[in-house]
Amino acid sequence: MLNQDTVIEAFKIFAKLSAEGEVKKSDARLFVSDDEVRGLVSQFAGEVDCTILSAGDDIFMVPLTKNSIYHLTNDQIKRDYLPSRALNMDIYILYLLIVVFIGEFYDSYQTPEPTRDFISTTSWLESVNERIEGLKQLGEERLKELEMTFEYNWLGIIKRWDAMDNIKENVVRQTAHSNVRLSHINHAKKFLIAQKLVQEIGMDELALTQKAKVIVQKYYMEYEYNRGILEVIYGMEHQEGEAHANDL
Repeated sequence: MLNQDTVIEAFKIFAKLSAEGEVKKSDARLFVSDDEVRGLVSQFAGEVDCTILSAGDDIFMVPLTKNSIYHLTNDQIKRDYLPSRALNMDIYILYLLIVVFIGEFYDSYQTPEPTRDFISTTSWLESVNERIEGLKQLGEERLKELEMTFEYNWLGIIKRWDAMDNIKENVVRQTAHSNVRLSHINHAKKFLIAQKLVQEIGMDELALTQKAKVIVQKYYMEYEYNRGILEVIYGMEHQEGEAHANDL
């Protein structure tokens, strides 16, 4: 039977994780050294639909389901990370930008480790443009089918993204629309940095944090829904690559 001191120490760590979402291992030594404390903290987290992640020098508590009281709602994301006039479609855009960002670091959902160290916001934007063009190639009917499968508004995303670049009479206006798209990239960057998933390592260079890598390895790539989303966005590129290989 667990003694009272063990339970209290575990709850102290859980309370700090509940309040701040993270704690330094140096401030939670018993979590690292005591199996019973670590097990209790994980049990407490499970009761609120969260999991405990150990990444580098930090311990994180991460919500696993939408039912968790620690899960960020769309309204919270719009309020804290998007412009005041943001639409629900901008939430879909944000999700897409994040999926593309993660996808640029991994060859596929079978890749356990990142295949690159960093990406620039410009390259990130270029990749999003490429993925949007790839989605268009699937055709409206196929995209409607995929919307039913994933509850993801693919057609709305394409329309919204294209609306940011619907005037092409001159370079000045094109640049202005590119800046609108880049502003969406910056909103996504702000969100990812706030969630400790991305860090700036140089001039316009963004890298995944240890927290992000652990989440991707343990949960993100294992979830069938996320794998399906990645296959939709990156599937055409892989299919084209296989076709070219067969022609050799």
